[in-house]
Amino acid sequence: MSFYKGKRVFITGHTGFKGSWLAMILKNEGAIVTGYSLNPPTNPSLFELAKIEEGMTSIIGDVRDYDSLKKAFDDAKPEIVLHLAAQPIVRDSYKIPKETYEINVLGTVNILECVRLSGSVKSFLNVTTDKVYENCEKGIAFTEDMPLDGYDPYSNSKSCSELVTHSYKSSFFSEDSVRISTARAGNVIGGGDFANDRIIPDCVRAALSGKELEIRNPNSIRPYQHVLEPLFAYLLICEKQYNDAKYAGYYNVGPEISDCYTTGQLVDVFSDKWGGLKRANRPDGGPHEANFLKLDCTKIKNTFGWAPCWSADIAVEKVVEWSKAYASGDDVRPIMRKQIDEYKNIFTKKVQK
Repeated sequence: MSFYKGKRVFITGHTGFKGSWLAMILKNEGAIVTGYSLNPPTNPSLFELAKIEEGMTSIIGDVRDYDSLKKAFDDAKPEIVLHLAAQPIVRDSYKIPKETYEINVLGTVNILECVRLSGSVKSFLNVTTDKVYENCEKGIAFTEDMPLDGYDPYSNSKSCSELVTHSYKSSFFSEDSVRISTARAGNVIGGGDFANDRIIPDCVRAALSGKELEIRNPNSIRPYQHVLEPLFAYLLICEKQYNDAKYAGYYNVGPEISDCYTTGQLVDVFSDKWGGLKRANRPDGGPHEANFLKLDCTKIKNTFGWAPCWSADIAVEKVVEWSKAYASGDDVRPIMRKQIDEYKNIFTKKVQK
């Protein structure tokens, strides 16, 4: 990770859950970080609790506003760009489909235009999702060569974002200019996620309030992983392709197949780690969501020697540790730094083997 010391890094979506953890990692490594994003999407927010804006340039703006984005981009003169800004909630995408497509597709066009017209960028990563694949519910783990599609507006818009990236890569960037990749991550969990309609934040809210947790889809299978798993993988991809264009490509980033839990199983693990949780299965007949999602991560393992460092069990343990400290009114930054250091030590040893 010493590679990032002194590097100019531009993050879209830095006020979100994943973006906040990513910005802290990069600041810890001595990177010169600029973030561009809307205001934090939740209240409370990890961005504000962890004082993420300290030690970086934080710009509040909309990725749909090309002129504002380009000014921030040109001022930053980044070498490395990680595009995380998105409307990320499946259920919300049914409520605001037009806005979802504008953010997820036009936002990708706008950031790639900034990269295209820049003379400073060498490495670009578009962060998408495991939901970009055409899902026929056959119980097969997705590989990178499978067709892209997406049923709901969120999933489909992220597939479109992938295709936009592929087109820009083919049309405007040679291997000698900007190296471009996309990363398709599974469901992330971690301390500081306050989003609606996500199972771990719902678990934390129920545990803190003493209210019953209502589980909509207890049998849905998802590739759950701690947020640090994909973030360190993103940084590894950006570093490797920065140094060698042969590493630019499309990568799945998910847990081991054995850590693809049903929602009900994940709630059981959380309840055990927390010390009890009132819950009930209550399907609500809501809009369509995929029942089965698993990622085959053979490619990133073989290419970089990457492998998950924390099981889903440990990931939930880390969420509980963070959440109980937050509930006690503690400063969450020391816990975040401790978890980052713990993860980094394991990650470094695995990648160096």
